Amino acid sequence: MDDYRIGQAAEAIGVRVETLRRWERDGRLSTVRTAGGQRRVPAAEVARLVAERRAERAPASSSRRNAFPGVVTKVTRDTVSALVEIQAGPHRVVSLITREAADELNLKPGMEAVATVKATSVMIEVEK
Repeated sequence: MDDYRIGQAAEAIGVRVETLRRWERDGRLSTVRTAGGQRRVPAAEVARLVAERRAERAPASSSRRNAFPGVVTKVTRDTVSALVEIQAGPHRVVSLITREAADELNLKPGMEAVATVKATSVMIEVEK
């Protein structure tokens, strides 16, 4: 999902539609208008605001690193696994998890989630 209707964005962020309209007027939120004049909120804006609100209520300290709060944009389930896409600010994070885990978490587009990355190595490749 590249953008949200204003009601969808408000629900994902956890605020009222009127709050988003005020944030738009105050310059805190960027929206785009459709040809018909409807407000659409870019997924990156929703993810940014979700991250800001999460940071406001985060614990004072934590040992966890590489955590990317955002909004689930897509969940593709098959019989064994699920591919989950999260828009975390300007970044798209994709995770392959078990279908059982996706079902237990009740993952669906529009909900808040945090992608936590833990890796022992990172490889970089460039063209020759």
